Amino acid sequence: MDPIQKKILHEVADLDALPVGAYNIRANGKSAARNSTANIEIVTKEDKSGIDIIIKPNTVNESVHIPVIISETGLTELVYNDFYVGENSDVVIIAGCGIHNCGNGDSAHDGIHTFYVGKNAKVKYVEKHYGEGEGRGKRLMNPTTVIHLEDGAKMTMQASQIAGIDDTLRNTKAYLANNAKLEINESVMTTGVQNAVSEFTADLNGENCSCNIVSRTVARDSSTQHFTSRLNGNNVCSGHTECDSIIMDKASVLATPELQANSTEASLIHEAAIGKIAGEQLIKLMTLGLTEAEAEEQIISGFLK
Repeated sequence: MDPIQKKILHEVADLDALPVGAYNIRANGKSAARNSTANIEIVTKEDKSGIDIIIKPNTVNESVHIPVIISETGLTELVYNDFYVGENSDVVIIAGCGIHNCGNGDSAHDGIHTFYVGKNAKVKYVEKHYGEGEGRGKRLMNPTTVIHLEDGAKMTMQASQIAGIDDTLRNTKAYLANNAKLEINESVMTTGVQNAVSEFTADLNGENCSCNIVSRTVARDSSTQHFTSRLNGNNVCSGHTECDSIIMDKASVLATPELQANSTEASLIHEAAIGKIAGEQLIKLMTLGLTEAEAEEQIISGFLK
């Protein structure tokens, strides 16, 4: 990899060298490095672009890295990655995509990740998106995540997009069986004239399943954001969504909650808050010696963590 690709790899996956365990590193539309283990097999799809990640039952304390790097101007791709997580497994999956675009053509990555999480399995899924480059071409990402949780399965998803993506549609759909649990934490910051749309839909089908979705966003300059959450309570279940946004400059933020209870035993809650940085927070930090700009950055950094 060249220095630019190595920098992007660090930004999206915190990697400065090849990781331990299973991995598939994709660079400019091709596989750049791959490794399977005794319990985790990575296989190239035969019918379309993408890979299958097959995790054997009872696999614990193992990880999979599947970062994507684009440093070629004008490259656009659509990739399908399917994860089959065996029952009673406990694994960490680290994805992420970075685009470096210094040209005039748009560069785009659309990834469709589908998870089939077996009975009583646990998955921690980390997805980070990052863009950079001084070119006039846009950096575009449209990630789709589809989650199927079987009985007793648990999944935690941490998604972040903090810099450099001009336009994105983040679409997440989840289907929960009995006693399944899903936790989603999203962090997004937009600047300039960037646009970010996040859509979450969860079907709480199983008895005693639960879902918690928390989105924290910062909209700066003239950027726009739209957060939509849909919870469908179809059984004895609990669901909660929360959208907290800091709005600055001439930005625009729209939060749209949708709750549908199809059972008298469904308990669904939505919370949303949009506002500017409180003046007293700025004053408190400025009394400690920070400039107003430094105080703003400190508050934003803490808010998005």
